[in-house]
Amino acid sequence: MPVETHSSHGNGRAYILLATAALCWAGNAIFGRLAVGEISPLLLVSFRWLGVLLLLCVFARQHISRDWPILRTRLPFVCAMGALGFAIFNALFYVAAHSTTAINLGILQGSVPVFVIIGMFVVFRTHVTKVQLAGVFITIVGVTIVGSGGSWARLSALAFNIGDLLMIAACALYAGYTVGLRRRPAVSSLGLFTAIVAAAFVTTIPLVGIEAMLGQLQWPTPKGWVIIALVTLFPSFLAQICFMQGVSLIGPNRAGVFVNLVPVFASILAVVFLREAFELFHAAALGLVLFGIWLSERGKTA
Repeated sequence: MPVETHSSHGNGRAYILLATAALCWAGNAIFGRLAVGEISPLLLVSFRWLGVLLLLCVFARQHISRDWPILRTRLPFVCAMGALGFAIFNALFYVAAHSTTAINLGILQGSVPVFVIIGMFVVFRTHVTKVQLAGVFITIVGVTIVGSGGSWARLSALAFNIGDLLMIAACALYAGYTVGLRRRPAVSSLGLFTAIVAAAFVTTIPLVGIEAMLGQLQWPTPKGWVIIALVTLFPSFLAQICFMQGVSLIGPNRAGVFVNLVPVFASILAVVFLREAFELFHAAALGLVLFGIWLSERGKTA
């Protein structure tokens, strides 16, 4: 009996952590749209992780000192997680924000659990139930509706918005990061997070160089600096720590499902703050994604 109580308490804490992370990531879709014309996307990614790294150097110094002997032996893992899960994911995200809406950015993040379930099966041969497969299929349908703009003509012609396609690719990368957390070294969450952030920042340096060589580098405006501060504090710092702790409590398969809350929060925030139009096809896709959450959570015990 005490074991069940402890488990319920742990689940409740994980749900709060993961819902908080989802809300912060939903805000990132808004920040991504607001950043258009205020700062170039790759420079935003670089400043974002530099800001988080500076914060962690203040708050996580003891964790890094204690965890470094172990982290040093896992540097390839740390570099891959930082480059793919943080740097390149965000680069694709902010580039996508230039050619799609915040509502689309949010709803498309619902594809992350699909890639997580597939990744867990491919890498760890994790059992996937029929109910979970149904949830995966329904989520794919919802994502397809968003990508096609609710247009059968666009769907039949495979004419998808480039921003939506970039966002789907970004989600696949973040799912890989989520699956990778299964093999995280036995160190503190803050220690691991700091190491991954450092790797992410280093990865952004050549990306910014490429942006400059292409003549697309834009230094932040005053509004751009505010956006940098917001993305540093919320979707970068707070959300990542909440998500890592949530994964450690209930595992990547179940934690990944909570990314599907991002579409709900993003849709609300986009309508309220950006005055974006919430179309009928958005409602249909959102309903399918939410149903996919329910099925996936039900399927884990089926």
